[in-house]
Amino acid sequence: MKLRIKYSKLGNLRFIGHLDVMRYFQKTIRRAGLHVSYSKGYSPHQIISFAAPLAMCITSDGEYFDGEFEEISTSGEMIDALNQYGVEELKVSECVLLPDEAKNSMSVVAASDYMITFKALTEEESSGRMLEKENVTNIGNIETDDTASENAKHILECVADFHSQSEIVILKKTKKSEKEENIKPGILKIAVKDNGIYMLLSTGSTYNLKPELVMEALCQYAGISYNFFDFHIHRIETYMEDENGDLMPLYKAGRNF
Repeated sequence: MKLRIKYSKLGNLRFIGHLDVMRYFQKTIRRAGLHVSYSKGYSPHQIISFAAPLAMCITSDGEYFDGEFEEISTSGEMIDALNQYGVEELKVSECVLLPDEAKNSMSVVAASDYMITFKALTEEESSGRMLEKENVTNIGNIETDDTASENAKHILECVADFHSQSEIVILKKTKKSEKEENIKPGILKIAVKDNGIYMLLSTGSTYNLKPELVMEALCQYAGISYNFFDFHIHRIETYMEDENGDLMPLYKAGRNF
């Protein structure tokens, strides 16, 4: 029986890589006593596969893996079992049974959406809330990086004009070479939202666009030096296409049991 499991990756676990996440779930499945299927041969391994591996330093509420199981109980019981033997910052939220003909999640991923928040603006808001709470009028003792805040605000102001370009060309580097690439077709949507940037990007084997590349291109357009550590990237959901070509979350391909 094929199951699709959705999980989140938050907090300090953004600093672990994809291979560590794979090993984490392999051990958690064993500890939870779930009857996962194993491959045949000299060195059997659990039959599980992951969709759209997440880069380091990015958090997410929409990560997935598929697994084949010999026996299952109910969606709720399997979620509880995985979470009981797991950690707080890596929680399972959905567990659905897939049709027999369903393709694995890695092959059907079409898009992912992200929320980009700026650390300078987040710290600025936190300082403002602290002042309001304590009724402080003298802010001389509170250190704020005005330049970083102004840069972040300027980037937000440039989002609409940035996306209106007919082409968005970046210099994409690989291990062996570098080449110019137009990433505009991969940006399905980008907009300012809640003092941050929401973006829906192509993901998967057909075309995979990383949010870091979009932010680098946006910073270049705004005339501001790009620094990955100036902002935080959070993946909201991972999508596939339905029979009509519309996007839907990966877990919608199955049903609760």
